[in-house]
Amino acid sequence: MRIVIVGQQAFGKAVMEAFLARGDTIAGVFAAPERPGARPDPLVAAAEEKKLPVHRFPKYSDPEAQNALRACDAEIGVMAYVLLFAPPEFCAIPKHGMIQFHPSLLPLHRGPASIPWAIIRGRKETGLTIFRPTPGLDEGPVILQKRVTVGPDDTAASLYFDKIFPLGVEALVQAADLVAAGRAIESTQDEDEATYEGWVREAESKINWANHVDFVYDLIRGCNPAPGAWTTLKSEEGDKKLYLFDAKKVMAPTFGSVRGKKLGEIVSAGPEGIRIHCQGGFIDCSRVKIGDGAKIKASDAGLEAGTILGS
Repeated sequence: MRIVIVGQQAFGKAVMEAFLARGDTIAGVFAAPERPGARPDPLVAAAEEKKLPVHRFPKYSDPEAQNALRACDAEIGVMAYVLLFAPPEFCAIPKHGMIQFHPSLLPLHRGPASIPWAIIRGRKETGLTIFRPTPGLDEGPVILQKRVTVGPDDTAASLYFDKIFPLGVEALVQAADLVAAGRAIESTQDEDEATYEGWVREAESKINWANHVDFVYDLIRGCNPAPGAWTTLKSEEGDKKLYLFDAKKVMAPTFGSVRGKKLGEIVSAGPEGIRIHCQGGFIDCSRVKIGDGAKIKASDAGLEAGTILGS
């Protein structure tokens, strides 16, 4: 097939390479413009190395972008990690239109941060969806879905890179074949089941130590590696943000074992990291970040037993 890749980053690169590996022709690559100071986009770098046509338009609604896509004479467009809005007139240009990847079981977790939110909400299962792009955000007809288990210690990074990423590449190739062969069954999403979440920002990633340890742990791993679940740490210079990353949950009847300790209190600190008192257990954390600093071992952060976080 003659295929156009619309996407960016490592996922877009892997999808492009999957089609090339089986002998398809990449008629063009469309990627977002490079931001000043940003690292080179892996998809763009790989496409340029292979001497493939690369287009970087700020808006796919621009006539120049649509003319460039039309000139590709593609059978299908494959959208692999796209943050720019693609209007219907752009998506309709390839012979069989476009298909798009989303890392959740739509209509659950529409929006830009579906993987973190699946973990933060404590889901035991999520997955990915290949669907038809429409003007509504992640609302188009579903072509196929694949499910993955959310492990009890999965982070946003492990859930994406180890599970959803490789399965998503396979699913886009499978869906492209179904659409091109006229065998795709497109199903309308059930709006009664739909959820939408935006980016996980400062307000959403703040730890409430009054919550049960289950909720605290899900927040920490859902925000790992970014943006990082955070709490406050008192210092001589004033309150600082303390971000918690690599963590484990320890279930324990904490009332008797930590009598007199407060929620959010560091009950021990050592070479392995810190242990923090929670409702129903403890959070053991081995990697942290203070303020705008780098991620470091918790044992190197100068955190002491008796320190009360979030107060």
